[in-house]
Amino acid sequence: MECTNPGGSSQRARRRIGRSLAQARLAAHQKKARRRGAEIVFVDETGFSFRSRVGLTWAPIGQTPVLRRVSKRRELSTMVGLTLSGRILKRNFKHAIKGPDAVVFLGHLRRHLQRPLLVVWDRLAAHRSKEVKKYRASHPEISIEWLPPYAPDLNPEEGCHGNVKEHLLNSTPENEEEIRKLSDRGFARLRRRHDLLLGFFQHAGIPVKSLT
Repeated sequence: MECTNPGGSSQRARRRIGRSLAQARLAAHQKKARRRGAEIVFVDETGFSFRSRVGLTWAPIGQTPVLRRVSKRRELSTMVGLTLSGRILKRNFKHAIKGPDAVVFLGHLRRHLQRPLLVVWDRLAAHRSKEVKKYRASHPEISIEWLPPYAPDLNPEEGCHGNVKEHLLNSTPENEEEIRKLSDRGFARLRRRHDLLLGFFQHAGIPVKSLT
C-alpha cells in the first residue's frame, strides 16, 4: 500500500507537538500573569466583504434562491481581542491590517483594560513590524506570546470571528456601513454568550471553567 499523503502524518505530529508546547507555555504565562495582575488577551484578525461565501437556505421546490450583492471583495478588516475573563474588544479598519494598525489596537487594549497585558497572537507581518517593536519598547507592560505557525486553532478568538461570519452567511449589505453594523452586532451578541466563549476556549485546549 502507498501513502497518498506522505506529509499528512508529519504535519499532524507537528501540530500535536506545537499544541502541547503552546499549552505548556500558556500555563506558565497564566501563573506569571496572575502574579503581575496582567490580563491575557488572544488577538486575531479577520475581514468582512460583499463577497462572503453563501450558506444553505430554504426555497420553494424548483426556485433557486438568488442573492444580489455589491461586487467588491473586502471592505472591512477587524482586529479582535478575547480575554480570559470573556471580554471582547475590537477595532475596524478600511484596509488590510498593517503595523501601524496593530499599534492602534494595542493602544485600544491598554485604554480599555488598564492593566499589564499578555498578548497572544500569531506571527503575522503586522505583529512583527518595526512599528509594533518600537511601541512595545516604550510600553514594557505589554508582553507577547507567539502562537506556533501551524496551529491557528490554538487561538480561541478564531471561534469568535468564525461564529460572527457564520451568522452573516447570505447577508446582502448594500454598503460599507451596513457591513460594519452587521459585524458589530455579531460581536455584541457574542459578548452575551459566555457559553459559546467557554466552548471556544475548550476547543483551543485552554482549561477555562468559568468567565468572570
